[in-house]
Amino acid sequence: MTPWIISRDTVRLIDYMKRVLGAVELACLAGKDGVIEHAEIRIGDSVVMMLDAMPERPPTPGFLRLFGEDADRVHQRAVTAGGTSVTEVTHLFFGDRVGRARDPLGTLYWIQTCVEDLSPQEVEHRLGEPEFTKAMEYVQSADFFPAR
Repeated sequence: MTPWIISRDTVRLIDYMKRVLGAVELACLAGKDGVIEHAEIRIGDSVVMMLDAMPERPPTPGFLRLFGEDADRVHQRAVTAGGTSVTEVTHLFFGDRVGRARDPLGTLYWIQTCVEDLSPQEVEHRLGEPEFTKAMEYVQSADFFPAR
């Protein structure tokens, strides 16, 4: 499956994804009026397609989940590049560190790193541990859609 993002500024979104995620631009085709009609980037082995919003196609930011080796570093790059932290990177009960950031154009990124391989029994046990209960309360309380 390949996600599509309809952006208010596709060129700016591509630049952000290059700086933060190491995206590689595969295509960026503009119409005669300069509106981006089709663009593609590759992040790792995944392709994301995008195009500019128009009156008949309103901006539709994506929700993208990214697995990598260092969620803390990627989250920090996302914020440094002009994004907003939605949740700080947090160690969760299932063995991953997860943070979320929103880019300046509204796309939300789940940024994840596996730090522990746990059995189903270990995961279930951790659900009741106060440290992990508090961590889940924090990430679940995030305001994904703040008032604009």
